Amino acid sequence: MSAIRHALTNRREDDFAAWYQEVVSAADMAEESGVRGCMVIKPWGYGIWERMQRLLDARIKEAGVQNAYFPLFIPLSNFEREAAHVEGFAKEMAVVTHHRLIADGKGGLIPDPEAKLEEPLVVRPTSETIIGDAMSRWVQSWRDLPLLLNQWANVVRWEMRTRMFLRTAEFLWQEGHTAHENAENARVETMRALEMYRAFAEEDVALPVIVGEKPENERFPGAVETWSIEAMMQDGKALQAGTSHYLGTNFATAANIRFQDREGSQQLAHTTSWGLSTRMVGALIMTHGDDDGLRVPPQLAPQQVVILPMLRGDDGDGPLLEYCEELRGTIAGQQAFGEKLRVLLDRRSGKAAAKRWDWVRRGAPVIVEVGPRDREAGKVSMLRRDRLWGEGGKPGFEAPTREEAAQALPGMLAEIQSGLFDEAAVRRSRNITRDIDSFDALSGFFAEDRRYPGWAEVQWCRPTGPALDAVVERLKALKLTIRNVPVDAEPADGACLFSGAPATERILVARAY
Repeated sequence: MSAIRHALTNRREDDFAAWYQEVVSAADMAEESGVRGCMVIKPWGYGIWERMQRLLDARIKEAGVQNAYFPLFIPLSNFEREAAHVEGFAKEMAVVTHHRLIADGKGGLIPDPEAKLEEPLVVRPTSETIIGDAMSRWVQSWRDLPLLLNQWANVVRWEMRTRMFLRTAEFLWQEGHTAHENAENARVETMRALEMYRAFAEEDVALPVIVGEKPENERFPGAVETWSIEAMMQDGKALQAGTSHYLGTNFATAANIRFQDREGSQQLAHTTSWGLSTRMVGALIMTHGDDDGLRVPPQLAPQQVVILPMLRGDDGDGPLLEYCEELRGTIAGQQAFGEKLRVLLDRRSGKAAAKRWDWVRRGAPVIVEVGPRDREAGKVSMLRRDRLWGEGGKPGFEAPTREEAAQALPGMLAEIQSGLFDEAAVRRSRNITRDIDSFDALSGFFAEDRRYPGWAEVQWCRPTGPALDAVVERLKALKLTIRNVPVDAEPADGACLFSGAPATERILVARAY
């Protein structure tokens, strides 16, 4: 069985966008819904998101943050209180204006003029304004602070160019919202959430990220500071994988979140918000996928081990299935990452090879095949998804005994998890350049004949106002954006790439999703 026969139709190096779409389909992750920009997340794709939810939710709760739920519909007036916020989201907001339809006399339906809402309702693009309203009721004294809330929800942003998991009109996410006595406490929470995202990305998703502050033009609408984790995809583009915002008192002013301080005076609360979405599933695909489909880090795999009995469809299958069921129970009794292994016995009829490639494309970390001869010998045929191909272009099967396989699997899964991270980290390191010292050199680095050029870390002097706008336009002409100011970058020691003035810090520049 050759690699060419079983690989995907599209290759990453030929057409990364087409490859991505094929992986989403071939791995049975999601499909188009028939509604523009919206997707149906299928069980394997949703299973990965559920694992992300479970692991991230545990981190959220460890910090003392409580889950709650707030309405999908937000009065338009809530947004109008915060000018920068409504301006930032106005082009993406879906609005409900009527609550009933009537027949139009031509076989169709139209909004009932008699059922027009007194005030339009915005379909939630984010929840700062509606949660701010609740906070204004719940916070009366400094004793009520900090107020630490999170919700898992869907949001709607009317994206013009959509791609499954990466940019969809409706997507799933968590959004944290907190209120504090002062700026110091709020900033501590902003950075705590950012560190939580870094740890989740690197330890659970096996996704190396760069942590840093967004420049003024990239801030969340209405925020004082925005911080992000940025990840490099295999095509060299950047993906913003999570953000954390210090909102100052801007939203507290709009929502009137006031409290009596320790001296008896009235003060405005300082608030934060932070969010991570199903875009992380897209990051997983574009970071770990290969030309045979998806590779899922074991921490996130709905099934870490899949057992495939080589069934013949006759009465002789009984002993083989019994053997496989015993094997499943033995493996499921093992632990990895502090949890029992997730093991599936695939009893579907059909050729074993066809089922194998189905699970290869889905990215199950370990595939175990068992035939009659394996049963007789007390062995299994085991295939690691991260080491798919052996010598001669054939699947790289190992043949341990049943007991050896069960004992080896916890360590093997940990090795796969760390190996995927290391592979992505090495690739990122190879593709960040730090020796560009002029705008012409930057332009050359991102020239059109370089398909996957990576990122550039350059020096600048953090311009503001019109000077920043000019920098943004120069970069936009090259289809580039500033990703963030890395917190662990070396100190600036030269001239600003854009103005020639003394540089104050280093920034990451890249093409991005």
